[in-house]
Amino acid sequence: MRFYLQKIGFYVVALWAALTLNFLIPRLMPGNPVDILIAKMGAAGQPVTPGTRKALSIALGQGGGGNWLQQYGEYLVNLAHGNLGVSVVNFPENVTTVIAQALPWTIALIGLSTIISFLLGIGLGMFAGWRRGSWLDNLIPVTTMFQAVPYFWLALILVLVLTRVFPIFPYAGGYNVNSGLVPGFSLQFIGSAIYYGFLPALTIVLSSIGGWMLGMRNMMVATLSEDYIVTAEAKGLKPSRVRLTYAARNAVLPSLSGFAISLGFVVAGSIVTEQVFSYPGVGQLLWTAVSNDDYALMQGIFLVISLSVLAANLIVDLLYGLIDPRTRARA
Repeated sequence: MRFYLQKIGFYVVALWAALTLNFLIPRLMPGNPVDILIAKMGAAGQPVTPGTRKALSIALGQGGGGNWLQQYGEYLVNLAHGNLGVSVVNFPENVTTVIAQALPWTIALIGLSTIISFLLGIGLGMFAGWRRGSWLDNLIPVTTMFQAVPYFWLALILVLVLTRVFPIFPYAGGYNVNSGLVPGFSLQFIGSAIYYGFLPALTIVLSSIGGWMLGMRNMMVATLSEDYIVTAEAKGLKPSRVRLTYAARNAVLPSLSGFAISLGFVVAGSIVTEQVFSYPGVGQLLWTAVSNDDYALMQGIFLVISLSVLAANLIVDLLYGLIDPRTRARA
């Protein structure tokens, strides 16, 4: 119990630090979203008064005045109510609403692709380490070659081959917008989303599976030389039990930490993928926010990234304690 309380306490402090940095960074950056929006209103010939500036400042999450401590208090209260301000790009849409519309696309594509890549890499790496010199061992250089290719180049090559040379998949979008489909849980929409998401998902899996496979293979080789593995084999245990219960369970531990980081950065790591494939996720949204100086939207997306990283690492730390009892004993 002490181990879990220590971990939760650490992540509570880390969460407070992330929220504080998320408050400070936009206020230390040059420029002001209020000035940008007022300039747009002036260019459109709309009247701008001091009251307009104050109202926009409050709406965009910049506070209605006062020192930074007062603004920090308002910021925490607004966070508690889910109010992240108003997006400049999507004015007058609330930032929370804008992110909520894009987040499911990113989680479905990047999240599932990362999990599939991890499970495939760990599984193949386990068998490659168990059967050294097999065809799986010879497959590792091929997978690591894909990882060495610049990510956007691999994406562009797949787009060229599978949408132009062999027009099997669509090259842009999240679903067929011309078919009159409405986003929801209908079979037609889900099928269209899978069809449009297959190519970007394939890019993610090909570019990341080699690292998981190589890491797991090397850890399996090192683990198989341990005394407890030799003892388990000498006792006459089934090879499948030795492989899974004794070898793979311990060999996978270092990969779990890397998986937590990868899973936590699902939102941040989606920028290149969603740009190449014009995918309607958070990465595309972040690019739009940066290009248009939409500080409220950037702040909201950075908050989502911070929370996802902390949540993923907390879950893996807790699972680590269940898989390896020695970590609980040391606590």
